[in-house]
Amino acid sequence: MSKYTDGLVVERNKAWHEAKAILAVAETDGNRSLTAEENEKYDRASEAMRSLKEQIDKFVADEVASRGLEDTLAELRNAPATGPNSLEGKIEGELRSFFKRETHECEFAPSDKREMHSIIERRGLTVGTAGAGGNTVPQSFYGRLWEHLIETATLPGQGATIFTTDSGENFTIPVTLTHGAAEQGAEATEMGGTDPTFGKRTLGAYKFDQLILLSRELVDDTGVDILGYVARAVGRNLGNLFGQRLISGTGTNQPTGLFTTAATGVTSATGVAGVPTFDNLIDLQYSVIAPYRANGKWLMKDTTAATVRKIKDTTGQYIWQPAVIAGQPDLLLGKPVATDPYIDATGINKKSVLFGDLSAYAVRVVNGLRFERSDDYKFGSDQIAFRAVLRGDGLLIDQTGAVKTFTGAAS
Repeated sequence: MSKYTDGLVVERNKAWHEAKAILAVAETDGNRSLTAEENEKYDRASEAMRSLKEQIDKFVADEVASRGLEDTLAELRNAPATGPNSLEGKIEGELRSFFKRETHECEFAPSDKREMHSIIERRGLTVGTAGAGGNTVPQSFYGRLWEHLIETATLPGQGATIFTTDSGENFTIPVTLTHGAAEQGAEATEMGGTDPTFGKRTLGAYKFDQLILLSRELVDDTGVDILGYVARAVGRNLGNLFGQRLISGTGTNQPTGLFTTAATGVTSATGVAGVPTFDNLIDLQYSVIAPYRANGKWLMKDTTAATVRKIKDTTGQYIWQPAVIAGQPDLLLGKPVATDPYIDATGINKKSVLFGDLSAYAVRVVNGLRFERSDDYKFGSDQIAFRAVLRGDGLLIDQTGAVKTFTGAAS
């Protein structure tokens, strides 16, 4: 990783030590509660840790993508250098047709249907003429849209099982509900035992979309990258909505969220407003059986993470272990931690912490992300319409206890 990224890691660890120092002062002073000033300083240090972690992850992802692009370019050196049959010629032809409005749709999808992350971003290697839109529409338009979706939706980036299909009919996954049981038999008697039982989980294709209208004057005359902003905004908005549904969707006319289906592993004591203790977290981790626990991850909201970071074990050591290497997650009781803004904060009857194997949750995406432009839709008002559409669904396919939640007591 770059020296700059390593420097961010150092800064993040510095913020962590500052937060620990604040807690240490309160502990040596009779184990008192933090004062308002100390709470403010601790919250600032926690926010710095969160912000620096986001920056570190982004730069690591950019470095990995850059290496992937270099590898791809190296593989293409044996392709024809010029002409319509070269890769450059084909991509430029597609982009020129779209920008010249000879076609009104430009669709790219993952090259490997098994992995949502294995997306090839197609770039024109030469810019089209100004009249064809080369001065306004970024060549990496599709890539920006998809990038923001992945960064916002936690589950696809944290190990959920991804299914990418070409069409939107119901997608059925057969699952085992029980494995049956053997029994001890006697000589020359009818054999017994019970049969395994099976079920199925069905993923649909709910539609997430946004339409944006821009005046022709704004697109043609603006001195800023207005279309770059549109790409970021649409991608972020689709990602926010889809990601929220993957966490807490009801399953009625929307995806079934992970926290909606996950069983409760531990319930807090009463009178603590649903805040987990060290023992609660240990119990939650071990409420998940060993085969799933081996690949387990923690999932919680940032504010919950700030609370959990204050917890110490019986030897006085913090159970939270910040990452010291760029690109690596923080650890809690030896397992990776991820955060998502759409998880409930700690509270009465709230599922605020989840632990388990996130691959038990399935995300279905239909034919990638579609982006379209229309110069005719608002012809009378001289506006250009851009729309982005994502069709997808989510469901916990293994509901036998692969993931469990910590839930606040009723009172």
